[in-house]
Amino acid sequence: MTSNSKNTTDATVSVWDLGVRVFHWSLLIAVFVAALTGFFGSPDSLGIHLAAGVTISFLVLFRVIWGFSGSTYARFRSFLFAPDAAIKRIKDMMAHRHVRYLGHNPLGAWMIFALLVTLLLIVSTGAVVLGGVFKQGPLAFTTSFATGRLVQEIHQIFAFGLLGLISLHMAGVVYETIIGKETLISAMITGKKPNISDVSQPRAVRAKPLVALVTFVAFGLGGTFGVASFAARPALGVPVAALDPLYAKECGACHFAYHPSMGTATLWDGILSHLDQHFGEDASLSEPIRAQLAAYLKENSSEHWDTRVAHVLATANPKEPLRFTATRFWTRMHREIPDKVFASKAVGFKGACNACHSDAKTGLFAPQNLEIPEEAHL
Repeated sequence: MTSNSKNTTDATVSVWDLGVRVFHWSLLIAVFVAALTGFFGSPDSLGIHLAAGVTISFLVLFRVIWGFSGSTYARFRSFLFAPDAAIKRIKDMMAHRHVRYLGHNPLGAWMIFALLVTLLLIVSTGAVVLGGVFKQGPLAFTTSFATGRLVQEIHQIFAFGLLGLISLHMAGVVYETIIGKETLISAMITGKKPNISDVSQPRAVRAKPLVALVTFVAFGLGGTFGVASFAARPALGVPVAALDPLYAKECGACHFAYHPSMGTATLWDGILSHLDQHFGEDASLSEPIRAQLAAYLKENSSEHWDTRVAHVLATANPKEPLRFTATRFWTRMHREIPDKVFASKAVGFKGACNACHSDAKTGLFAPQNLEIPEEAHL
């Protein structure tokens, strides 16, 4: 399958079929969106990041199926090279010997497999992070916050690894284009490459798009059904009970009724013990009501939850231990929001969580459910 570059003709041959080309450019867009939202996106861009991740998983599924049902050079068997072949390719490059291949060269072939494996690892670890940290997705029912945070670091390592592989891949394309005079980019658009006249080509294999479609739909529907089934299960460490009616009534009468998971038992005890000086107001309650609220908040404080908020927001600021908005996490997450937004009629004050977080009453604060009212910016 090899030859020196001088043994070429002006004739072209079809190499990359439509399936390979559509996969390649679609994956490029999906990875770009995932990287952009993952590295530079705001918290509310998680939905776009997830959509890109799901797209990548379906694209990889398609490529694996197409690797067994596509045309000649799309099939994995056409570029299964031993490691020593890739090493020889590197030596040839260092010695300025350029050997042409119609399909993937050994080094490029290993890069393809490395990219596919890395993408699978990124998608898999992303699902764990989604389940543990954000309590969403098919793994939320079995993944703790601690596990999610740990895997989040691994997810980021794989993401940086992917960027490294992409950089090497692009360097290879530049090398093959400039040094080897290959037409890799145009070939991935048209599917055609200059023929190599004196090299025997592998037996042509026709693509089986119907087989690929049926297989893709079967696996896609099966996977989607499985994901939906698992995602419907209650998340680990997230009680499903609604707010206590008495608590919602008494605390919600003056301001947003904060979810009990937002504070530790100590914090709630401190607040209820000084209701006569409740942040500059007298919010005193009768002893029976206060005792009932104290029992409810103690039983449902952050110690009994495994959500992100329960772990990071409940770490009090020693200077203002009873204020959620004084914690380092809250301050960091809201540092780019101007004070005028909090002072606007649409929001009111810094503690009005429900003004921007539509799921604040659940204590989950999913990034996708964050939206600052437009009128707050006026």
